[in-house]
Amino acid sequence: MVDNAIFKDYLAQIEQACKAGDVCVIITATNSFVTAPIAREFGIENLIATEPEHRGGEFTGNVASMPCFREGKIACLESWLAAHGWALDSFADSTFYSDSLNDLPLLAKVKHPVAANPDDTLRAHAEQHGWRIINLH
Repeated sequence: MVDNAIFKDYLAQIEQACKAGDVCVIITATNSFVTAPIAREFGIENLIATEPEHRGGEFTGNVASMPCFREGKIACLESWLAAHGWALDSFADSTFYSDSLNDLPLLAKVKHPVAANPDDTLRAHAEQHGWRIINLH
C-alpha cells in the first residue's frame, strides 16, 4: 500500500486532475505487476507500463513488447491513445510529470511538461526550456 502521508501532494494533484475530467494515465518503464497496485492506490485506471514476458506461468526476464522507456514511452502512449480513438495532438492540453531525464522525449512532446522533484540535470534542462518545476512531498 502506498503511504498516503508521504504522497499527499501527488494525490492532491491527481485528484484535482481527475475531478476536472482529465484523462489520467500513469506511463512508466517499470513493470506492470509492480505499478498496477500503485495506480489502483492513486485511483488511476489507466496504466501504460513495460509488460514482462511470461511462459508457462513464469517470467522469462524479457519484455513482452516494446519497453516503455525513453522514445519507447512515446510509441507506447501513441499506441494506447490510438486504441481509444485518440491522438496526443487531439487534446487541447496535455501535461506530463516526470522526475527523470530519461523522460525528455515525452516531456518535449506534451504541451505542458512538468519536472517533479527533478534531479539537478533535469532541473537545469527544465529551467533552460522554461518548464514548470514542482517539488512534491
